[in-house]
Formats: sequence, structure tokens, C-alpha cells
Amino acid sequence: MKDHGLANLLDLNGETFELDKGYWTKFEVRRVEPTTEMPHGIRYSLTLHDRHGKRLVGFDNAHPVPKLRKYGFRMIEWDHRHDEELVTAYRFTDSGKLLEDFWIAVNRLLET
Repeated sequence: MKDHGLANLLDLNGETFELDKGYWTKFEVRRVEPTTEMPHGIRYSLTLHDRHGKRLVGFDNAHPVPKLRKYGFRMIEWDHRHDEELVTAYRFTDSGKLLEDFWIAVNRLLET
């Protein structure tokens, strides 16, 4: 399956965007050799920070996250999201959906 949004996501690497009230976003995205942990071949970190630099929202695959499964089986998920201290698995489908999900999470937080 071709990821049509990949070029757009890769173009954001190294970008930061200043938002209202001192909030800002940071994008780190690069291609890597596909692995079991990163079958899509992308290492990414998309984050929203407050004016003090505290990460409020983040989507990344920089470290594994244990996930409990049915019947107590543990599985490691690499793609995940941070909502302040809460870390949950994230199902990466493609680059466009990742960007969409990130901006939805950012907008929800900023609207509160």
C-alpha cells in the first residue's frame, strides 16, 4: 500500500510552529529501514508543548510501550501517543492519518 502523505510528513522534519498563548509544536520525522517494530519505515515524534516546554500531546515510536492483551498476554507496541503522563498504543495506518490524528488531539486540547 502506497503512503501518499509520506512526502508531506517527511517535509515537516525539524519544523516547529508557534501557536496562540505560547503553545508550540515540534516535528521530527525520518525514514529508517523497516523493522518488526517499525514496519512502515518511519521514525517520528510529533509533539505539542506549552510555553514552559512541557509536552502535552505527543505521537511517536521512539520507545516500546507494553500493552496488556486478552488473557494476560503482553505485547510491545512501538507506535503510541502521549497525553501528558498517559501513554497509550496508537495504530499507525499511514502518514496522512497520523497528521490528522495529531492535529485533532492538539485542537481538542487547545479548545479546553
